[in-house]
Amino acid sequence: MKINTDPKLIEEVLTRSIDTIYPTKEDLKKRLESGGQLTFYLGIDPTATYVHLGHATNYIILKRLHKLGHKIIVLVGDFTAKIGDPSDKNAARKRLTDEDVKENVKTFKDQIGKILDFEDKENPIEFKFNSEWLAKLTFEDVVDLASNFTVQRMLERDSFEKRIKEQKPLYVHEFFYPLMQGYDSVAMDVDVEVGGTDQTFNMLAGRTLLKNYKNKEKIVVTTTLLENPATGEKLMSKSLGTGIGLDESPNEMFGKTMRMPDEAIVQVFIDCTYKTMEEIEEIKKQLEGGANPRDLKVALAKEIVKTYHSEEEAEKAEEYFINTFKNKETPDEIPELKPASYNIVDVLVESKICKSKSEARQMIEQGGVKVNDEKVESIELETKASDVVQKGKRFFVKIT
Repeated sequence: MKINTDPKLIEEVLTRSIDTIYPTKEDLKKRLESGGQLTFYLGIDPTATYVHLGHATNYIILKRLHKLGHKIIVLVGDFTAKIGDPSDKNAARKRLTDEDVKENVKTFKDQIGKILDFEDKENPIEFKFNSEWLAKLTFEDVVDLASNFTVQRMLERDSFEKRIKEQKPLYVHEFFYPLMQGYDSVAMDVDVEVGGTDQTFNMLAGRTLLKNYKNKEKIVVTTTLLENPATGEKLMSKSLGTGIGLDESPNEMFGKTMRMPDEAIVQVFIDCTYKTMEEIEEIKKQLEGGANPRDLKVALAKEIVKTYHSEEEAEKAEEYFINTFKNKETPDEIPELKPASYNIVDVLVESKICKSKSEARQMIEQGGVKVNDEKVESIELETKASDVVQKGKRFFVKIT
């Protein structure tokens, strides 16, 4: 495989959306410039049915590396998801069942495939599951893994220290998570692991294990989290049920992007789009020069929809947004649905206006759902053909 060592492309890989590189940026730069093929991997736990825009940052970085000719592995943590990643959590995660994981992972590859080319034959991108090796570990293996770390090191995690200080429960099984994620690096014999800054502890555990088991130096690349620069709050979080899913419709993507805080515009352009840094610098200058943030947010929303759907869908989504929000009108063209069940809750979920029945019930109880412009008062309501169901100001579906 011919490796591209273009200095400008390498510099973009080393800087755009990058927080820290361990041990140093120079180490990775030298290896990228060497002309040898490196194996990069990124893990994702199926704790929800969707991959969101915050994850896209990392997949876009992998796409740049794949274009340079490097080997890419996308690892689904179907085993580690059943432990629950304690990173950045003030309480233990709910442990998922095999059924939960199987349901959540169904469309992961399709969603990630909107960014990464899984059809590439010349340099195939691997899609793996860590149950392949973690489920086979014996108790003796786990004891051996644990012997590489001290309790003191485990307690260095900010979230663990905080929970101890606040006298909140800290379960022994939560210590297993970084051991398992760390062992992924050993099992796949990778050169580099990529992940958000919230994964630093887990990724460095893998660096320790790869050194101890195979005397190999793994490089760790931590990427910026998609946060509101003004408040530091995450814009995307599966555990909080927020964010823009890559499986969402063009209208949902556009509307949710328009609801983002103005101060996040530049960072989302950097982390989630293919605009060049020169183009983004111009957008930043426009903002600083007094341009209307709404206009730039429209440009951002169109760019995101174009990336995950098409340019045509982006134009339609803009028109839909203007008609339903700016002009407060019912759109001329409303998506149609012949539902399996005409119950209002089922309709909201089947049409993907709501992600789950619990969200649908909550929206109804909060008065956020209408049928034919009449507020829905009961979750038992049965819709009928020709009814127009509406959630909020932007989401509509016509029953057939």
